[in-house]
Amino acid sequence: MRVTVFGATGAIGSLIVTELLARGHTVTAYARNPAKVSAAWLQKVELVIGEMDDAAAIDSAVSNADAVISALGPSMDRKAIGLPLVTGTELVLASMKAHGVRRYIGHGTPSVLDPREKPTAQTRLVGFMGRRGLPRAYAELQGMSKAIMTAGVDWTIVRFTAPNNKAKKSSVRAGFYGRDRIGFPITRADIAAFTAAQVDEGTYVNAAPAISN
Repeated sequence: MRVTVFGATGAIGSLIVTELLARGHTVTAYARNPAKVSAAWLQKVELVIGEMDDAAAIDSAVSNADAVISALGPSMDRKAIGLPLVTGTELVLASMKAHGVRRYIGHGTPSVLDPREKPTAQTRLVGFMGRRGLPRAYAELQGMSKAIMTAGVDWTIVRFTAPNNKAKKSSVRAGFYGRDRIGFPITRADIAAFTAAQVDEGTYVNAAPAISN
């Protein structure tokens, strides 16, 4: 499939691109800074450079896609202002609708519940920490998830709490709070592998699975 990846040069996004290429997909990588693009990609991916408010560049990246993956996450800088990723996500979704692209896979937080869940101690804790510690980033994650869930596309939001840089374990718990046992830590490599796998799988269409190691 032809997959467009937003946030492609980030810690998880770059791993997603590698996973997609290993699975035989054709990748368009959307990035803000060409200096961060891996030299190993240059002969393997199509590159589109742009900001997340650049509607024309976003439209160009989405226009020929079969699926879109967003590895975008909010800035943790307490001086950051506004909700740029909400605007960017809305632009991505608008381009998908314009070009008939149905499949969207993104990332989120357990503080945003899947429609089939009820709050648990774990989701309440994550939400409390986000609201108190990083309210702007928390609001951005909330806004992105709402835009995705109400866009009328075939969405999946992969939720996780404590990503780390440990070696890939290839052992992932996935499910829903209040029903399945989900922990906190998970490797970025396992997040990337699970996210990339959703391109070919339909288990979690219109769902927000939580994952951990």
